[in-house]
Amino acid sequence: MRFPSKELVEHIKDAYPAGTRVELLQMDDPQAPPIGTRGTVIGVDDIGSIMVDWDNGSGLSVAYGEDRCKVVASDD
Repeated sequence: MRFPSKELVEHIKDAYPAGTRVELLQMDDPQAPPIGTRGTVIGVDDIGSIMVDWDNGSGLSVAYGEDRCKVVASDD
């Protein structure tokens, strides 16, 4: 796996600030929450993974370049 540049990590941090609501689109992990699960971003780490507090109680991060999520409105 290639690590993203510092500039790209900053871009991810700007796009997914803490408190942002997201919906899981893809995660290749046997412990992954079901696709469509929503959660709240708690931060972005130094390798660009989006740390999420999933509504189902999971704490798996969305790994940059491997997994996908999208921003959703908090009242959807």
